Amino acid sequence: MADIFPVAFLYFLGAALLLLLPKGPARGSLGLLIPVLGGIMVWFLPEGLLWNVRFLGLELEFMRVDKLSRVFAVIFSIAAFLGNLYAWHVRDTMQQVAAMIYAGSAIGALFAGDLITLFLFWEGTAMASVFLIWARRTEGAYHTGMRYLIVQVGSGVLLLAGAALYHRETGSLTFEAMTLGSLATWFIFLAFGIKAAFPLLHNWLQDAYPAATVTGTVILSTFTTKLAIYALARGFAGTELLIYIGAIMTLFPIFYAVIENDLRRVLAYSLNNQLGFMVVGIGIGTELALNGAVAHAFAHILYKGLLFMSMGAVLFRTGTAKGSELGGLYKTMPLTMIFCVVGAASISGFPLFSGFVTKSLVLSASTKEQYYFIWFVLLFASAGVFHHSGIKIPYFAFFAHDSGLRPKEAPKHMLLAMGIAAALSIAIGVYPAPLYALLPFEVKYVNYTTPHVVTQLQLLFFSALAFAVLMRTHTYPPELKSVNLDTDWAYRRFLPRMINRVAPGLWSVWTAKLNFWQERFNDLVRSLHHTHGPEGRLASVWPTGSMVLWIAVLLAVTLVANFLSL
Repeated sequence: MADIFPVAFLYFLGAALLLLLPKGPARGSLGLLIPVLGGIMVWFLPEGLLWNVRFLGLELEFMRVDKLSRVFAVIFSIAAFLGNLYAWHVRDTMQQVAAMIYAGSAIGALFAGDLITLFLFWEGTAMASVFLIWARRTEGAYHTGMRYLIVQVGSGVLLLAGAALYHRETGSLTFEAMTLGSLATWFIFLAFGIKAAFPLLHNWLQDAYPAATVTGTVILSTFTTKLAIYALARGFAGTELLIYIGAIMTLFPIFYAVIENDLRRVLAYSLNNQLGFMVVGIGIGTELALNGAVAHAFAHILYKGLLFMSMGAVLFRTGTAKGSELGGLYKTMPLTMIFCVVGAASISGFPLFSGFVTKSLVLSASTKEQYYFIWFVLLFASAGVFHHSGIKIPYFAFFAHDSGLRPKEAPKHMLLAMGIAAALSIAIGVYPAPLYALLPFEVKYVNYTTPHVVTQLQLLFFSALAFAVLMRTHTYPPELKSVNLDTDWAYRRFLPRMINRVAPGLWSVWTAKLNFWQERFNDLVRSLHHTHGPEGRLASVWPTGSMVLWIAVLLAVTLVANFLSL
């Protein structure tokens, strides 16, 4: 064991100190100090296995550092700082402690060198993050949190089962590159896929994130899904199945996001779409593609957090994030509007913004490896992103119509957090070299070429034109107070209804069978009692003394037989 103190434990220590400090600025200051100290530690960590423990005959590796884990730990540290800065006004112990443990568990999972340590921190993120949903303290939030917890814990159970099977098959628990081909690796793959919000496993994300508190949603958007992206990059890079899973992920959320009224749910669908780009890059598995997936995850945490922060500020000031109830907020929330536009430009991939220099790596990798259909799907998905996140979010929140709302500008600490995220998003877009230097492999790629810039601008301008035409012809889906059906309909509506219909019949059959066997059992008991009871037939002819005598005889025979067999 080296003398390196695990970074995750620093966050756990911070959570303990939060419980001791009185509510107020001291807690807020500690919430900013811990990510700064953690970030400094991450930056200067040497590569290699730095902290391991032997437990129950297993070698648990708590600190395995390489370029892949470091780049994710850097952005997680930045995101933890920005999330706590954004939540400076919060005086809720539950949220503050949960956010600290959540961030620490996520960073701990990044440095896990074995599957058991990964599982421990994996479940830590699940148990801590659910309190950011329950912190709303409403009945709806409670039920949403329970659904979220079931899914997240289910992912952990699959991971643990996969780890046990993997150890039996290989004799190793090292968290390293794996190939699909056994029940163990499929369990682990599915565990990662649940947290990465694979298609048909995704709706926990749209269900839970908008249900969290204003600040909780910002923090939730950072860690869980990007931890899954890291795990897939570590364990399943080059798995071709991921290419097609990722392509589907980029497509289907577009249509839900276009018709969704709740703008925070729009961003949740958009998050699912952006994860698809990362999954495709991991599936392609080349150095360029993996660099693209990691770089896009880094940039995405910043600009998606920025968009969630801007909508959170709107919700904080107006009490709603419904597009049908907003509009005209640019008049009194101009800074929030500007930061929202920066986030929208970044996610849309405008030149000079972060999305342009990260998403292009994945697109280029797809064409270089001759996945031309996938490239077309990603291009179409990019146009869709511009529609629902690049245009819809700022347009319906700040410009579409005058809602009559005149809220105050967002609090200064929220503006500062948004300003830092916006500045970083622009800085990465203008000068991506520092980010590229952090990536797992050397980057030999030039973003700002004439064909690339022109192609991207054409895509964006034609998408904007399509949006304008749809709006002018009144064919764009209006913002309506409605509920959109997604895969959660199956377990929230269909299955309960089926159970309610089938349950009476099954209960009748069960009761009839139970009564039948209970009656047979009672008959048997009565028969035995009639024969062997105090007044039974045997009792009248076999006195107690005779029974004792025969037991003694049988015991003697047994002893003799045992003696002779020796």
